[in-house]
Amino acid sequence: MIVSLRRLFFALLAACLMPGLVSLADDSVSFRKDIAPILLGNCLACHGPKKAEGSYRVDTFERAVGEGDSGSLGFAAKDLEGSEAFRRITSEDKDERMPLEGDALPAEQIAILKRWIEEGAKFDGPDPKAALASIVPPPVHPAAPETYPTTLPITALAFSPDGSQLLAGGYHELTVWNPQDGQLLNRIANVGQRTYALDFSADGKLLAVGSGAPGRLGEVRLLDPATGEVVKVIGTTSDVVFDVAFSPQGDRLASAAADGVLRVFDVASGDEQLTISSHSDWVMAVAWNGDGTKLASASRDKTAKVFDAKTGELLVTYSGHGQPVKGVAFHPDGKDAFSSAADNKIHRWQIADGKKTADVSSYGGEVYKLSTGGEFFFAPAADKTARQFNLKSHAQVRAYSGHQDWVLSTAYHDATQRLATGSFDGEVRIWNTADGASVITFFAAPGYQQPEKK
Repeated sequence: MIVSLRRLFFALLAACLMPGLVSLADDSVSFRKDIAPILLGNCLACHGPKKAEGSYRVDTFERAVGEGDSGSLGFAAKDLEGSEAFRRITSEDKDERMPLEGDALPAEQIAILKRWIEEGAKFDGPDPKAALASIVPPPVHPAAPETYPTTLPITALAFSPDGSQLLAGGYHELTVWNPQDGQLLNRIANVGQRTYALDFSADGKLLAVGSGAPGRLGEVRLLDPATGEVVKVIGTTSDVVFDVAFSPQGDRLASAAADGVLRVFDVASGDEQLTISSHSDWVMAVAWNGDGTKLASASRDKTAKVFDAKTGELLVTYSGHGQPVKGVAFHPDGKDAFSSAADNKIHRWQIADGKKTADVSSYGGEVYKLSTGGEFFFAPAADKTARQFNLKSHAQVRAYSGHQDWVLSTAYHDATQRLATGSFDGEVRIWNTADGASVITFFAAPGYQQPEKK
């Protein structure tokens, strides 16, 4: 009895000191809880689907225990010497130790890997061929810094449904601001390292957050905006999620990610309904048409595409930009679409045949993700401006100037006629779209003290 209590005490202590490394429910090492996070965090960048050094990959269990060019198994059950990946991880030769360009793995992680191999390198997930990112338990993200020593690029903005709050992506958090006076109202913790997309459901009861750490992890979190609590985590991938969008009916959610995949989920269950892999590079943006029957996407592969939202069937590809496409939106008539790209232009084109019908606007820099609201769509750009267009006529309504850096994101609240713009240097500006006047300017970085100009 004394031995059992002592063992329990040390197990609990280990869980406190090294959360996630040891599974208490079962004294054996868990691949999905203990090993997969180690591989994702340390090995995927060089041994994943985009880059497979030595023809060895770790993005699934089946590949991780398989062979690379060496002809040896990555991890061999109960055979440390025959486990090539483990041998390279523990090598004292810096020219062959993995990760090659990073620090050696901590002793605690090496010990867990060793123990897992000795126990038989067992798999405890649902499918050995499934992507590791899809089987690991959702992480509890680190706390954000109490005060920010510097600013972060504002890559995502969203007004609350009543317009009284403005949400911005921070570092492992969302910051919530008063759009009237720029005062910090709240901080929502436990989100990915960087947030790239925010979208409220039509009823305002859910907030979708697309986030991640480049080359390591991406996910979509559905939050209760009233409490900031996580409702569910869906769409976990091996790279960042760039965009999220609720369907007009609110029952489905689409995501766009750097793994080149467009995904559609059932909101109620979190089940993945569609996996669309038509793009050959990052998918930067996604949009629904007015009745939720079609999806449009924008990609770094220099195309925009439209899909049947029920089947995932590709309906048309638009290649008119010749440069990475950053944003996409539907025309209200459902027959045309708009796309923005690194060619510094916004195009309008037909969904029926993919032919361009208009050059909407030209900028002095690449044009980023489009956002829509009311009768308008908005386009931020690297020329330090954001512009407002009429959705039906695509005529420019107004240009908003004043930022000192690239404008990366926009958000619009139709009832209050307020536009928020966020730039690379961390500045947020609130505008009155009725007359184009600036309402307030602030840096969306809690506690940040702007250096005095000399």
